[in-house]
Amino acid sequence: MRPARLIGLQFAALPVALLAALAMGSVSLGPGESLAALFSPGEAGGTAAIVQQIRLPRALMAALVGAMLGISGAAMQGMFRNPLADPSLIGVTAGASLGASCLIALAAPLIHGALGLTLVSAGAFIGGMLAVLLVYRLARSEMGTSVATMLLAGIAITALAGAGGNILELYSSNEVLRRISLWRMGGLDGADFPRALVALLVGGVTIGLLPRFATALNALLLGESEARYLGVPVERTKRAIILLVALAVGCSVALAGTIAFVGLVVPHIVRLLIGPDHRYLLPASAQAGALLLLLADTLARTAVAPMELPVGVVTAIVGVPFFISLLRQRRDYGIGG
Repeated sequence: MRPARLIGLQFAALPVALLAALAMGSVSLGPGESLAALFSPGEAGGTAAIVQQIRLPRALMAALVGAMLGISGAAMQGMFRNPLADPSLIGVTAGASLGASCLIALAAPLIHGALGLTLVSAGAFIGGMLAVLLVYRLARSEMGTSVATMLLAGIAITALAGAGGNILELYSSNEVLRRISLWRMGGLDGADFPRALVALLVGGVTIGLLPRFATALNALLLGESEARYLGVPVERTKRAIILLVALAVGCSVALAGTIAFVGLVVPHIVRLLIGPDHRYLLPASAQAGALLLLLADTLARTAVAPMELPVGVVTAIVGVPFFISLLRQRRDYGIGG
């Protein structure tokens, strides 16, 4: 498929997915009703309040978080030159999970309402940033930053953070254990306009800046020595990409919990469709991540309404069969990697 065609199709599909997210839920609305409620003056109750105050910020946050995870996964796979890489390799997801778990376990009496969400989100973001800084420090040497060492350090820090989380769970009450488990499954039920604004600000920075490294990532696919020969500032590029990915994923985990699969498989699917050129792969992965998480969250809200499924579970249920189907087609037609 031509890259421009895929990007155009996804661009056209995003408003449709957004409208579906506004219309579907425990209270079903038609497309016309949703649009009318979206642009009508705010009310204390009724469809306008449901659409404007509940579904709109949640849909916007789902799209922004999905876009950040998708483009971050594409950037990491390019930097590591491995289609199996994902943002969690640098420890940010495990660090954020540990930070949130610490706040939930140690400050349980305060974890209620908007204040509780803010505290947990802050703990997750700080934990993710600290983990990435530690991984980067371990991988840094006088010769530069080794990608292989960074991968091993990320695995070690992820294991260490997991052990810390297990210790917290061992001494936590059943209520705290349930809170930690639900948070780790990922969810957008705490979405509101202030949190959506944070996602917009961080997403605007990361989604806007990462495509600037597309040419450098294309050169890195040839190897670091070849990239240096082509004039790419390899160390500065890796440092900038790590910082932007850590910022995007740390914010995503802080706002929505741990949502697996998106950062790994979305870029891989897009690469199978349009190839490895990061000039198109990065923006297309951002669009595909936004679409996937929008659709997954809509399904999570409606599949067993009025209850909700964890959105992280839904992304795997929805995405894995499609991914396997693409891999089977790739094998059947003898397409090389």
